Formats: sequence, structure tokens, C-alpha cells
Amino acid sequence: MTDPVIRHRLERLQAKLRRRKLSVLLVTNPANRRYLSGYSAADHGIRESSGVLLVPGRGRPRLLTDSRYILQAEEEVVGSEVMLYGKGLTASLRGFLRERKAGSLGFESDYLLHATYARLKSMAEKESVDLVPVSGLVEGLRLTKSEPEIGMIRASVALNEQVFQKVRKTIRPGMTEKGIALAIEAAMREAGAEAPSFETIVAFGTNAARPHAVPTDRVLAPGEIVLVDMGLVLDGYCSDMTRTFVVGEPDQVFRERLAVVRRAHQAAVQAIRPGVACREVDQAARGVIREAGYGKFFGHALGHGVGLEVHEEPRLSPASRRKLRPGMVVTVEPGIYLPDWGGIRLENMVVVRENGSEVLNRTQDDDLNNAEVAR
Repeated sequence: MTDPVIRHRLERLQAKLRRRKLSVLLVTNPANRRYLSGYSAADHGIRESSGVLLVPGRGRPRLLTDSRYILQAEEEVVGSEVMLYGKGLTASLRGFLRERKAGSLGFESDYLLHATYARLKSMAEKESVDLVPVSGLVEGLRLTKSEPEIGMIRASVALNEQVFQKVRKTIRPGMTEKGIALAIEAAMREAGAEAPSFETIVAFGTNAARPHAVPTDRVLAPGEIVLVDMGLVLDGYCSDMTRTFVVGEPDQVFRERLAVVRRAHQAAVQAIRPGVACREVDQAARGVIREAGYGKFFGHALGHGVGLEVHEEPRLSPASRRKLRPGMVVTVEPGIYLPDWGGIRLENMVVVRENGSEVLNRTQDDDLNNAEVAR
């Protein structure tokens, strides 16, 4: 990210901090940290951080990291000073708070271990600093994407589609779910992706009735359903796509159910526009599936936001009251799942535009109309 982009993001966040009368925000979520600094190092789970970002209400932020990541941080970080914490995070944080004469410290309550909170609380009490839990402060800035961000997401989607098309041509009876998933993730890396944006799902036959199936050693038989849910990270931004097809000639039941899922998908895309509640988009797709008699076989929400994280706000959920705004990027992924038969899901990524919506998947027409049959 360039200096002006990062600076603008930090200015917006600092204005929020001042309105809330927060002296400093401790940023621990890796996606938020990257959004505000350009630092791309991943955490190895919530227990092992590659660094934290301290954002004051006024003045220059500071990224704290350890010796394993200091060179990467110095190369990547924009808009913040980089400092090594040799004596531990708490000691370095205490020093920053004293420098800024901070009276309060906000922390991301949905991304902090209780053990870390306990140490922060003890330190804050000794320093007479109020410890304030916050949620969604940075995520609120990330809700809508700028055109450069949408461009990066578009590139991620395009590369994801290229990888899918390449591997799909190789799928034959006798292959295993694990083998195809491994081939997909290897092809992602070979094509230049940073990583998969989530563990690739490949499910055959009745396994496809599990929306988040884990690939197994199951061997593909002729005429079986193949469900592939895959995504990758490119320049920090995620993609997410699901395709369902048959190896061999699909029977009439598959064709009819696929047609229902297509109609549900199209109804949802047509419903997406600024000012529409997320739950209304979910209802548009769910109504089509319900009318076809499969209502109880579509249990999950219709979609979710995608950006620096593959699952973020907004949620296209029956429970969501949030309204869509231009620049939001969401998945639309209706499905039908029958335990004794299998499942079908169709997932594309969509941008909310001023006058409606834009589907980012460019190969969708081929996939929706001609590509269900793998020979």
C-alpha cells in the first residue's frame, strides 16, 4: 500500500479514537494490522503474534515486533515507526503509554486471549490507564472497499478461476478428494498466490451434503457429484468460489436441483443494491429454494463479506439488519444439501455498486451453463 492510502486510513481511525476519547488503540487482529500499516506477516494462531500496532488518537503509530520479523516489518510498514520489543510486549506497551501520557487503552476484544487481557489489565492498573474493550472499530473502515481494493479482489478472483479451470480439466474417476484439494492448492502457489484463503473443500457424492466438508481418501466414481469450494490470497486480498459438477453425464435430478440453485443465485444478485438490508438478499435466494421444496435443505446464510479476510462483514444472513452500501464485496452462495444424495452450491463474489451490483467472476456464464459435466 502507498503512503497516502495508509495515511488516509490512519486518519479516519484516529478521528474515531478521538470521538471515543481513546488515547491509544492496541491492534492485534492481523488483517486490521495489515490494513493500517501494510505489514503482511501472518500470526501462527492467536497464541503467537508476529507483532502489534499501537495507534494513538494523535501522532505517529508504532508497530512492535520481535527479532524474527523485524526485517520484514522494516521493509513493509508504511506510516508507522517500527520497534523491536526485546523485553516483551507489556514493557514496550507501557513505555509507549507513558510517552503519550495516555489515559486510556482500547483493545480488540474479539481478538485477544484472556491471559493477554489479564496482563494488560495488571499493567493498566499500575499505570492508572483505563482499559477499554472495542469491537469492529477498524472493521468498520474495512466494510466498504476502495476501487484499488476492488481491483486487487478482482485479480484474486480471476486467478482463482484460472486455477480452478486448470485443475478441473484433470479430474477423472479414481482420483481422491484429498488429491484434488492438494492439486488445487499446489496450482495456487505455482500461479503466484500467497496462500489459500481457507482450506480447500473437495467433496464427492454424499460428502457434498456437508457444506464445510473436509477432503478425505474417498475415490471418485463415474457419475458422482463433485463440489469444489476454493479461494486464494493475492496481494493480501481473498477470493472465494464454489462450483458443483458431475463426472460423466448428470441425471435429471441433478439438473433440476442445479437449476433451482442457479435461480436462487440469480434472484440474490438481482436483489443486491445500495440500501437493501442484507437479510432481504438472503430471503430472495431462500424464497426460491423454499418454493422448489428444498427449504429445509438450505441451512447456512447466503453469504459474507470478503476482503483482507475471507469471512468478514457484512453477512448476508436472515438475522442481519445491516444495509448494503456501495463498495461492499460479498459472496452469494445458495445451496441444497440432502444427506442421502449430496449437495450443490454455487458461489460467486459480487460488488455492491451505486446502481445495483457487479459479479466479479468472469467465467460464470461458462460455469453456469456448460460446465457441469466433466468428461
